[in-house]
Amino acid sequence: MTNPARAVQEFRLPDLGEGLTDADWVHWAVAVGDRVELNQVIGEVETAKATVELPSPYGGTVEELLVEPGQTVPVGAPLLRIATEDGPAEPAGDSGGPSRPSVLVGYGPGDAPQSRRATRRASADAGRARDGDPPPARPDAKPGARKLAALLEVDLDTVTGTGRGGVITRDDVRRTAGHGDEPTAGHGEEPTAERPHSPAPEPSPERTTRIPVGGVRKRTAEAVSRSAFTAPHASVFLTCDATATVDLVSTLRASPAFEGVRPTALSIVTRALLHAIADEPSLNAHWDDDTGEIVLHHDVHLGIATATSDGLKVPVVREAQRLSLPRLARSIAEVADRARTGRSTPSELTGSTVSVTNVGVFGVDGGTPILNPGESAILAVGAISDRPWVVDGALAIRKVVTLSLSFDHRLVDGEQAGRALATIGAFLGDPVPMLLADT
Repeated sequence: MTNPARAVQEFRLPDLGEGLTDADWVHWAVAVGDRVELNQVIGEVETAKATVELPSPYGGTVEELLVEPGQTVPVGAPLLRIATEDGPAEPAGDSGGPSRPSVLVGYGPGDAPQSRRATRRASADAGRARDGDPPPARPDAKPGARKLAALLEVDLDTVTGTGRGGVITRDDVRRTAGHGDEPTAGHGEEPTAERPHSPAPEPSPERTTRIPVGGVRKRTAEAVSRSAFTAPHASVFLTCDATATVDLVSTLRASPAFEGVRPTALSIVTRALLHAIADEPSLNAHWDDDTGEIVLHHDVHLGIATATSDGLKVPVVREAQRLSLPRLARSIAEVADRARTGRSTPSELTGSTVSVTNVGVFGVDGGTPILNPGESAILAVGAISDRPWVVDGALAIRKVVTLSLSFDHRLVDGEQAGRALATIGAFLGDPVPMLLADT
């Protein structure tokens, strides 16, 4: 009986879409000598927008791992080599032979892209373990914790998670590595001086700490730098009475139309922004450097600035101008939750045409936000608080908020920005007639 010929296949980092040119390798889920099945998850990469699990496009035996955790890998660079027994041998990386259907993000032919959780479930029974034994459960850790564990050479199986539901956090990894105040609760032994460490943040003689930058933080730094030194920023401010908006939110929370979703003042603010864009379309535009033209977007793809454990992310509500208020509130809550829990795909975190950031959740009154690259405006919403306010000639305590609108002065003049912000303020001061007019 003739043994099938072994072919060595080289898996390269696929094009993850949305203009991304590289990614940081976070974690290997396989080792040299492991048997992998088609579409089994082999590891994780962190892009500018999200952490993505990569499934193998081949079944076979892992022969070589070509990148290290923490390494920045360009699209098209080889990740690993897998020995298969699918046909005649061919050189690693050879593109000859029968053509294969195009594959997205490393998925096998005919498979549609899935979310990280769906991919994990689909690959759980893919035969990762040898001799039919079930593999050990994969530790549940946040993407930032996985990356830090790889840098510090900490085995996540030895870490006890203290996050919600036992999720492993960065602090848990630091404690296990001996960089925290005390060892992780439940860990079997104290960290020792002999514990091996990779190049990790360590104090210098000047009592400073150097932290390697990658993933979301690196891309955020690049984006805001590009925006700050490319688009001429200007900002306008408005403090307004939002008492009617706060009262409306309380009423809407008891409405059957909002069952299953909790409307917030941000829901009304974003509707007010959409109303202002209808009157001032230059807020939903971008400057084309190649042609020197202003490009007006007919659809509003609303970016929601969201603070996550991995850094700032901007998930997008597509065609927000078409959504009713209940659907808008639900969509904002959903995309923000997916971003915070690391379930967003790169496509869900790109393509916004205008953004809003709610700095009020941190208890501050306002700020001057930097434009998301490729956008002409971003609205910042401060904290809504009780302040003295003159109503009908008498002093009263009202719910007051400060709004700030940063804009690209190449596209938007101060007159347009001022009118838009005044429209938003008037909307918050008396939202019901405005909402009825938008229906």
